[in-house]
Amino acid sequence: MASSTADGISKLRIDSGDDDWAAASPTLLNNLSLLSAKQVGLAKLLMEMGQNHLFEHWPEPGVDDEEKRAFFHQVERLDSSYPGGLASYIKSARELLADSKAGKNPYDGFTPSVPSGEVLKFGDDDFIQYEEVGVKEARKAAFVLVAGGLGERLGYNGIKVALPRESVTGTCFLQHYIESILALQDASCALVQGGCQAEIPLAIMTSDDTHSRTLNLLESNSYFGMKPTQVKLLKQEKVACLVDNDAHLALDPQNKYRIQTKPHGHGDVHSLLYSSGLLKHWHDAGLRWVLFFQDTNGLLFKAIPAALGVSATKEYHVNSLAVPRKAKEAIGGITKLTHKDGRTMVINVEYNQLDPLLRASGYPDGDVNAESGYSPFPGNINQLIFKLGPYMEELSKTGGGIKEFVNPKYKDATKTEFKSSTRLECMMQDYPKTLPPSARVGFTVLDTWLAYAPVKNNPEDAAKVPKGNPYHSATSGEMAIYRANSLILRKAGVEVSDPVMDEFNQQEVEVWPRIEWKPKWAVTFAGVKSKVSGKNAITQKSTLAIKGRNIFIEDLLLDGALIVDAGDGAEVSVGGSVQNQGWIIEKVDYKDTSLPEEVRIRGFRMNKVEQLEKTYNETGKFSLKP
Repeated sequence: MASSTADGISKLRIDSGDDDWAAASPTLLNNLSLLSAKQVGLAKLLMEMGQNHLFEHWPEPGVDDEEKRAFFHQVERLDSSYPGGLASYIKSARELLADSKAGKNPYDGFTPSVPSGEVLKFGDDDFIQYEEVGVKEARKAAFVLVAGGLGERLGYNGIKVALPRESVTGTCFLQHYIESILALQDASCALVQGGCQAEIPLAIMTSDDTHSRTLNLLESNSYFGMKPTQVKLLKQEKVACLVDNDAHLALDPQNKYRIQTKPHGHGDVHSLLYSSGLLKHWHDAGLRWVLFFQDTNGLLFKAIPAALGVSATKEYHVNSLAVPRKAKEAIGGITKLTHKDGRTMVINVEYNQLDPLLRASGYPDGDVNAESGYSPFPGNINQLIFKLGPYMEELSKTGGGIKEFVNPKYKDATKTEFKSSTRLECMMQDYPKTLPPSARVGFTVLDTWLAYAPVKNNPEDAAKVPKGNPYHSATSGEMAIYRANSLILRKAGVEVSDPVMDEFNQQEVEVWPRIEWKPKWAVTFAGVKSKVSGKNAITQKSTLAIKGRNIFIEDLLLDGALIVDAGDGAEVSVGGSVQNQGWIIEKVDYKDTSLPEEVRIRGFRMNKVEQLEKTYNETGKFSLKP
């Protein structure tokens, strides 16, 4: 059946009586001689999976041969990047599409209940104790940033992690994340007698859209202080699109020699970590925890130490960070599901599924608030902490694959034709769906103001959000940072003025004093309290930027702008009365294209009218008391 050429590439001659190829498209058979032995195997696989339509337009050998080879190079990538290969993908697709057409309820037979977890109140004794445990555990953790998306939905054409997190320091999200991890690394090692040399690793899941730009952002900024060896980029591949309920693969409308592809979802992070060998490497290095976070939640690291402390104390295999959730709010709820056959799982249930699920399970009012004013089902924010050992064990069973779903848009009620191609998708937070009942799955609820202010909506979409609901925009995300820092300092004993209400890009927000500090100044509430003493007051018009490790606020009265920067060898006491005209928040028009995108989407910029700015690079003790 096969003969070998001089260059070692197998060429196939197919007899008309070869039963293995009897169903193959004649145009495919005519072109098999162009393919390698591996590609011929993939051609046979596609034929066996009913994908002959992919080759019906192929001309005879000698025409578009390079395009035909390129087609199979793409097929190789699609096959190798999916757990179980293309055959598994098509098989799963047919099953899920059949369920979708039949209207099958994925939660049929399950009864919802509130799972067990920990609800923390910022600044109380339990919170401080959990933070202390979390900092100790941090040197045994690895962080995973899911950053496969561009900022187009935001009205920003760059990668989202390059967007400035706030305007006081101009620090981008990725820099803030890395500096936060390094600060945790230093704080954790400081608790070890004699110190330690731990390097907390960071893995970043990228995509075709973001990979090169993420790498360039890191390299052009010397990895923001991390060692390049600490950072690993994992590029997510796309999956094949489907044109009908039989899971026929879709050809790209722009190129008949390419299969149309779309993103598979951030759930791919699990298979990438598994197939890359990173999990094993981390496990062999003695790490115990994997922390997953997404690209534009500027508050997250204020919540991580306490949540990690909960994971370590409770020995949770999976810990979902959560916030209080209003009933029917457009955020998923952490829910325990018990099947009538005895199976249980603790997972995120999307808000549009939770209410009907409750109504169908004997709760006639559905998703309603409890006496606390919030739903008893905590709000999922897609920040997860996994215990590494059980996580590796589970992925070894699935090859890194997790439960998928499909969401076709049908042309009509017959559900026989799609409006456009669809594909299988997966979500990072669906990992617990496959866990055994013995798995310890819980949650940690933290104050929303402390833990959750994602930046994902452009100004026009944010302006349409019903009054009282979160905007989740660049405007609200930045103002949330100043609110959190103001409230933390208040809790530490600083007199911080109340905010004023203002409107930017048609979004009404609280404007607190513009307070920001670098993570190395303090990564816990106890750390903040240790660097604040005496009688301190900050007025609403003020801006305060703290950029050093050993800066101590002592009897400071601030009415203006103050920026203090200190090297690690400098210890600076900051106090006295600082008064100046400060920085003025100037409104800008979102539609003013003469302005940078990162300014326009906020609706304001800082006019630095006057400030007191001091930098201390030398080793020693210094006092700043005007």
